[in-house]
Amino acid sequence: MGWWRETIQVVKENDPTARSSLEVLLTYPGVKALAAHRLSHFLWRHGFKLLARMHSQFWRFWTQIEIHPGAQIEKGVFIDHGSGLVIGETAVVESGAMLYHGVTLGGTGKDVGKRHPTVRRGALISAHAQVIGPVEIGENAKVGAAAVVVSDVPSDVTVVGIPAKVVRVHGKKDKDAIHQIEEERESKYYTSKLDQLRHESLHSSNL
Repeated sequence: MGWWRETIQVVKENDPTARSSLEVLLTYPGVKALAAHRLSHFLWRHGFKLLARMHSQFWRFWTQIEIHPGAQIEKGVFIDHGSGLVIGETAVVESGAMLYHGVTLGGTGKDVGKRHPTVRRGALISAHAQVIGPVEIGENAKVGAAAVVVSDVPSDVTVVGIPAKVVRVHGKKDKDAIHQIEEERESKYYTSKLDQLRHESLHSSNL
């Protein structure tokens, strides 16, 4: 199946208001933004960095969706509405992921190298959620509207709040499983912060 056909089919499967392929092609900004990103990403990978940025900014103006040309986005991603969506340079979004308006896949400003989130297959990021730093959203995970995610989200869980906490595992309120997962998330988060502080301290001492 070609890219256009698959992208349009994904929209029709996920949005009951999509009445025809022509309507999706002409009126869905998410489809236009993803199509434009394919060219921007091609230019970026082949060394035309400035041209890639200019192209992505042009389509940001028309779609209100900002995708850095360095971001890696697979086929089969669905962007619904999309206004205000931002995807950073080192972000990775896998097939079947769903992103809504106002979502940010952003960086902290302190990380180097892989600075932006990875969104695995089938994950759903609800409206205005902020996913910050090189965190991973696991397969089929769900991030609630306006949540702020600063640590990894395991597969098949639902997180909500600021900062985002697990509220469901496999769609159920399993208190024991939720408590165990949250302990592991918190431990990993603070371990990564300690490693970051050590790195910054070492860097400062070498200056």
